[in-house]
Amino acid sequence: MTHYKLTLAYDGTHFAGYQIQPQQRTVQGVLQKALGKMAKVDAIHVDGSGRTDSGVHALGQVVSFDYPGNIPEQAMLRAMNSLMPLDIEILKAEIVPAAFHARYSARGKRYLYRVARGRFTDPFNRLYTGHWPYPLDLNRVQEALKDVVGTHDFTSFAASGGVIQDKVRTIYEATVKDDPAHHEVIFEFYGNGFLYNMVRILVATLLEIGSGRREVHDFIRLYAVKDRQQARGTAPASGLYLKEVYYD
Repeated sequence: MTHYKLTLAYDGTHFAGYQIQPQQRTVQGVLQKALGKMAKVDAIHVDGSGRTDSGVHALGQVVSFDYPGNIPEQAMLRAMNSLMPLDIEILKAEIVPAAFHARYSARGKRYLYRVARGRFTDPFNRLYTGHWPYPLDLNRVQEALKDVVGTHDFTSFAASGGVIQDKVRTIYEATVKDDPAHHEVIFEFYGNGFLYNMVRILVATLLEIGSGRREVHDFIRLYAVKDRQQARGTAPASGLYLKEVYYD
């Protein structure tokens, strides 16, 4: 057996998320079927760095697996890309130590969220951005982002479908930048881990702060109350991208 690490990008529009599900098209399912075809077995189990939900995209998802054979890295890259649909690209293939695990070896992740700022929904970007046509004060948003950085209990920012009990996470960086050429604002979050729908809930809260619907430092209150209903909104999956996964 040879242990491989793949870095890949995908358009999540037509996937029911990363994780394999019965009768659904998933990223994990496509990868496992392709590897099985190469190895002439039913499938080869692939571990991902984490799940992405239906409609969420990836610029740098990471997976790992054992393969029954020893294919050079560049040959594995070419072979896998030849079997991929047009909405997945394998960016890099590496042979790594057997102890490496795409999920358990990860030390941090970076997510990006794109928000379209046009008055109406752009039909050509609707699958790749969220949309916020209301007034937005980026000074308020930047001030609020200071409260996101650090170690906090993010219970108010975790969707009900999650199974993880410990809701404490550390955010190392949280930024927003204006992209007037594309009529967008772009959020980035880098942390040691993220809860189910956490980034999308953070973005929705920040947009409400930026439009004056919440107090600038409402995050402090939301950490204290530990109540998902107090945060309310969830930004659409279409604007979210897993940008990078970090390892030692």
